[in-house]
Amino acid sequence: MSAVCPACGVAVVPGYARCPRCQKPLPYGTGTRPRSAVAGGTVAEDRRFPWALVVVPLGAVVAIVLLLKLVAGGGDDAPAIADGNLAVAPVQPQAVAIAQPVEPTPRPVQPVQPDAPDPRVAISELERLLRSRRLWSKVEALPPRVDVRTSSCDDPAMRPSIDSVAAVLRRAGLTRLRCLAQSGSVVFERDL
Repeated sequence: MSAVCPACGVAVVPGYARCPRCQKPLPYGTGTRPRSAVAGGTVAEDRRFPWALVVVPLGAVVAIVLLLKLVAGGGDDAPAIADGNLAVAPVQPQAVAIAQPVEPTPRPVQPVQPDAPDPRVAISELERLLRSRRLWSKVEALPPRVDVRTSSCDDPAMRPSIDSVAAVLRRAGLTRLRCLAQSGSVVFERDL
């Protein structure tokens, strides 16, 4: 229900005293709305308890519990239905195993050579050498084996680099070396 400004022809919402475009006074209003005798709305506070804030989360919890109960199979005490009659499944006695104390088995003690270097030191020596020759790789010790994961297994400098630290690796108890591609496939495997 809009009116039209007689001066410029723009549609104007009732209640404006002047046209928003040309600022001419409009002939059909004073710009104020007539007040009704009865004002709407309420002034008093709504003091009802917000039940929705309690019922909705509680209903969600109950629904989740019921869903989990159905997914879990309803439990072990569900009655068995046979031929339309409600029959109770017989309870089988279960044997209870009594735990016997287990004695730890003694692990064989490996003789430690006093002059044997730590495998971590030997591995770090191999990593340092490969890095200095720009054969970027990740070296991991799985005694008695060493895994070298790199994309440079076929590089001509790889085997001489391994040969130069083979004695250090052998003294550390690492006797086998595998060179793995980045995908994990074994490119070559050799004794040290």
